[in-house]
Amino acid sequence: MRTHRIAAIGGDGIGPEVIDAGVEVLRACAERDGGFELAVEQFDWGSEYYRQHGVMMPEGGADRLRAFDAIFFGAVGAPDIPDHLTLWGLRLAICQPLDQYANVRPTRILPGITSPLRNVSGPELDWVIVRENSEGEYAGVGGRVHRGLPEEVATDVSMFTRVGVLRIMRYAFRLAQSRPRKLLTVVTKSNAQRHAMVMWDEIAAEVAAEFPDVSWDKMLVDAMTMRMTLRPQTLDTIVATNLHADILSDLAAALAGSLGIAPTGNLNPERNSPSMFEPIHGSAFDITGKGIANPVGAFWTASMMLDHLGERDAAERLMRAVERVTADPKLHTPDLGGTATTRQVTDAVCEALRGAND
Repeated sequence: MRTHRIAAIGGDGIGPEVIDAGVEVLRACAERDGGFELAVEQFDWGSEYYRQHGVMMPEGGADRLRAFDAIFFGAVGAPDIPDHLTLWGLRLAICQPLDQYANVRPTRILPGITSPLRNVSGPELDWVIVRENSEGEYAGVGGRVHRGLPEEVATDVSMFTRVGVLRIMRYAFRLAQSRPRKLLTVVTKSNAQRHAMVMWDEIAAEVAAEFPDVSWDKMLVDAMTMRMTLRPQTLDTIVATNLHADILSDLAAALAGSLGIAPTGNLNPERNSPSMFEPIHGSAFDITGKGIANPVGAFWTASMMLDHLGERDAAERLMRAVERVTADPKLHTPDLGGTATTRQVTDAVCEALRGAND
């Protein structure tokens, strides 16, 4: 029997609600599969921990997570705590020390969900966005001086290293190579950002030579938003910087129907440390505690985690169960225009898993 150690960090807002639902579904997957089990340890890190201790997680928290095979993360952020404190105090404080440099966000239209794009169906919107997750615009380099004075200065410096760009480009080209269309779009802004983004473009061209079977093109980030909405069928795998992909992936989730269904994986591809998997919808304090958060994003994220752990059959079975459930409009939560609850969707997915004969 294979055992996978999972660190579950619900975090803030609806995070604990969807992570609890995800753990329940993961246990149903393990029960259905019979070949593996999960050892889940819950961590109470987040904004409530901050209110009690003045930090989002204890000192050495990231190092404690190294003992696990994967991290299942809910959300971070609270209305009464500045966002830069919560983000840098928890999510980025895990991603950076564990070198989870590839943020991978698949996007497609699930059965029963209607895209806001006119005349777009599933096959025309099936993307994977690869986000550089360790440097770039979110490197954390900068500062503020002369606070409160007329000459106050604040800087955030985008840092791009050759090694950082090389490894994310190679990851993106390999991923594109593994997909049927073998198509990659490199997002840039080198017309205006004439140093780091020009290096980004140059390295993309260098790496492209290593993958002659992958077709690739380059697109300015502003034009990319138009291409995503007007010509979605021309896209497949996409690679972009930390900031650009952060924005584009939220647009992608909205085009697929809701932020509530979108997954992501913060990956250490070399597996030198555990990777972290999270739905991208955020803490959503406006619906916290109402029992209506959409758990589908957490379930899709759980499927990604299972695949990463080598449980491919269970991962595929979970996605088929999710698709059976989303195909039923009666099981749509309010973000999808329905009235279903988190509990109803979770029960339906667990039932679909237990009843599966494939």
